[in-house]
Amino acid sequence: IQLTESGGGLVQPGGSLLLSCATSETTSNWYSIGWFRQAPGKEREGMACMKSSGDELYYEPSVDGRFIMSRDDAKKTIYLQMNNLEPEDSGIYYCAADPSGFPANYYCTGMISFDHWGRGTQVTVSP
Repeated sequence: IQLTESGGGLVQPGGSLLLSCATSETTSNWYSIGWFRQAPGKEREGMACMKSSGDELYYEPSVDGRFIMSRDDAKKTIYLQMNNLEPEDSGIYYCAADPSGFPANYYCTGMISFDHWGRGTQVTVSP
């Protein structure tokens, strides 16, 4: 599966961005998926993950209530709606997929690694 992110950019604090990840294959029921962030000087960390079945989502606590992950199977696209953005949300955002169906939090916390990654899209939150 190939993944290509888009939608990053510069936004002011309190603003919103919609990230998209185009996939070469349908992910529903086949791939667990996730969005990760890598801030400068920090390790990549999971922000939002979805189990392949689609019935289980996990959000990193600092983004829970502000970020919403979804997917559109007809468009073969994964989304991350980011609201009320903070400077600490800045970084490169990657989408990822894996042909397995473990609990969603396993992927975001690093217990299970994703096999497939996009190249990332830069998000900068600054006045």
